[in-house]
Amino acid sequence: MTVWLVAVSVVAVGALVAVLVLSILLGRSRRRYARLLASTRSRPESRPRLGAGPRAEGLLGATHRAVRIANTTAARLRRHGVGGLLLSSLDDLTRWAEEHRGELARVTAPDGTITFVFTDIIDSTTLNEELGDKAWVRLLQAHDHLVRTQVDTRGGHVVKSLGDGFMVAFSTPEPAISAAIAIQHALAQRKHKALRATPITVRIGIHRGPAITRDGDYFGRTVATAARVAAQAGSEEVLVSADTLDGLPDPGRFRLAEPRRTELKGLKGDHALHPVEWTSHQPV
Repeated sequence: MTVWLVAVSVVAVGALVAVLVLSILLGRSRRRYARLLASTRSRPESRPRLGAGPRAEGLLGATHRAVRIANTTAARLRRHGVGGLLLSSLDDLTRWAEEHRGELARVTAPDGTITFVFTDIIDSTTLNEELGDKAWVRLLQAHDHLVRTQVDTRGGHVVKSLGDGFMVAFSTPEPAISAAIAIQHALAQRKHKALRATPITVRIGIHRGPAITRDGDYFGRTVATAARVAAQAGSEEVLVSADTLDGLPDPGRFRLAEPRRTELKGLKGDHALHPVEWTSHQPV
């Protein structure tokens, strides 16, 4: 009986420690969010733009993260005891905070904007049908490795795979455009066996602006515009919006063809889209 009571006491203490840790986390998140709301109400001119979304969403996301951590508390008590539980929880919270701060610092410019790049394989459904699933998967793997390499080299962040393309975020337009040109150049070189056997072409669209983030994904008009710009691009084309060019410190850094004005589905007005000139013999 004494052993049983000691075991129960240890579990109870462990649970209380876990609750205390989570309570502190939730309390801090709520206080920080309350201060943020209070400051925006007292200063209307400083209300968060869409670009300030990552901060606000990050504070709200802390609550969801805390709930997920709580769901693992009982299992960790059984496996590691009180000490293991406390260390695991603190490690989780520290790692989450560091990753969250790192992502925001990497893809958000000082002015709160993000440059989004959308890539898309031309006629991917037809290619899949012709090749069959196994060969198509091998081709996708070669394509994905190529794109990720060029993005990582230039400090971009792959937000998500779209199956036959990617949504990528950069803090500024210059590395985004450079990565897009490098992707087109690498595809044209066809150095990978799978790409030599089945050449593919990709269209790329780039747009810059504020965005809302939630759970590692991005939303808002800027994201929708970037996707629409990509949809307007032709085979092997890199198409950028006027807002993207406005973020370049040196507008002459890239060669541009004559812009074309077009409507973008679901968005008001017409938009000036600029094709970026590149050659297969001149990588960026």
